[in-house]
Amino acid sequence: MKRINPMNVIDNSRIHSFHIWLIFWLFIVIMFDGFDVVIYGASVPLLIKEWGISDVTAGAIGSYTVVGTAIGAVLFGLLSDKIGRKNIILLTTFLFSFFTLLAGFATNPVLFTIFRVIAGVGLGGVMPNVVAIATEYSPRRVRTAIVSFIFCGYSAGAILAALTSRQLLPTVGWESVYWVGGIPLLFIPFLLKSVPESIDFLLEKGKEEEAKKILAKIEPGISSDGEFEKKEKVKEAGSPIVSLFEEKRAFSTVMFWISCFSAFVLIYSMNTWLPRLMMEVGYDLSSSLAFTAVMQIGAIVGTVVFGPIVDRLGFKKVLVPLFFCGAIALSLIGFANSTFIAFALISVIGAASVGVQNMANAFVSQYYPTNMRSTAVGSTMAFGRLGGIVAPTFVGILLSLNLQPQYNFAAIASAAVLGGLAVLFIQEQHSVYYKEKKQSEIINEDVAVEK
Repeated sequence: MKRINPMNVIDNSRIHSFHIWLIFWLFIVIMFDGFDVVIYGASVPLLIKEWGISDVTAGAIGSYTVVGTAIGAVLFGLLSDKIGRKNIILLTTFLFSFFTLLAGFATNPVLFTIFRVIAGVGLGGVMPNVVAIATEYSPRRVRTAIVSFIFCGYSAGAILAALTSRQLLPTVGWESVYWVGGIPLLFIPFLLKSVPESIDFLLEKGKEEEAKKILAKIEPGISSDGEFEKKEKVKEAGSPIVSLFEEKRAFSTVMFWISCFSAFVLIYSMNTWLPRLMMEVGYDLSSSLAFTAVMQIGAIVGTVVFGPIVDRLGFKKVLVPLFFCGAIALSLIGFANSTFIAFALISVIGAASVGVQNMANAFVSQYYPTNMRSTAVGSTMAFGRLGGIVAPTFVGILLSLNLQPQYNFAAIASAAVLGGLAVLFIQEQHSVYYKEKKQSEIINEDVAVEK
């Protein structure tokens, strides 16, 4: 009877229609995640005007929403290992879509905030599970590129939000962009069909036939009467989060958390306040929304260009310089007198914030063993969301102090420096991919000796 190693089947597979549809639908989910985050920043000037709230209050609403995402990242990261990643993706997509739609019907700041926080829970939960599923089903040679591409959906959604907001906000009002955010509710039946459950989860639950059906879509010639190789079960004591700090992973886990915190400070500072920050420099609302679109274009280009380079050079050699370039660009943007130079700097900031986080998601998911991948990504992003909680209120306070725009951007740039240093100190020698590489080299050496 033929033995089936599911990870070998996936790692060595070609790209099939199965992969293309999976990538497409995960891209769409992440696209509306990005759309949802950016529409708040785009609508803030109108919300302040309509409800008479201050910059600090507007920032606090943004922070409360991110509290929901932090809760969702931890809660659904842990639950996915119990009820399945596919089920979590379906549930969280419903949550963030439905409550974003409801936010468009809110009649006061309190009701609006409640809907935004619940939507945030869904947003926080969907991302780590998308990362885990994408990582598990991607062939090894293009894994980072695929995961990074899927997270370009975040930037595509942000661009869509900026362009949609430019058209709808002046004519229809702020409510309309939140109604558009409810569109993913229509996609849930397609997700149900196209997104597979984790192979490891299915085998753990004894659903071997279902696992074989999925693998047959990846490798059509796989034996239907084959038997799965039994994985040696390692009994882990305590919480799954505790295991992130075992086997010499503790220091790197903390560094991942700090790096993610820094990236989210950059992302949420820009997504929530970039239109307002650029209005402080002297641009109007329409032009400021164009800067939001340019930033996300920079994120997409950065991810697409540097994602494949990561597979060749390694994560640290790409992410550390990008973080530092982002710090330099942020420090200079307040002095830019030319719109062209400002666009160029903003695009660098996009690559160094959203782009870096797209690739860092792949870094985290490949660093840890499969059985703790969702927990690792979920907890890292939950800690990172603390940066997203701090950033909107922090920048709101900065704006209330009426400082020169250069000082506001310089304060935000310090987060990029911290993120670059954190990635620099990650110990790759304790990662799963490093150990697998070493093991593969030993096997190849043994084969060469035998020949």
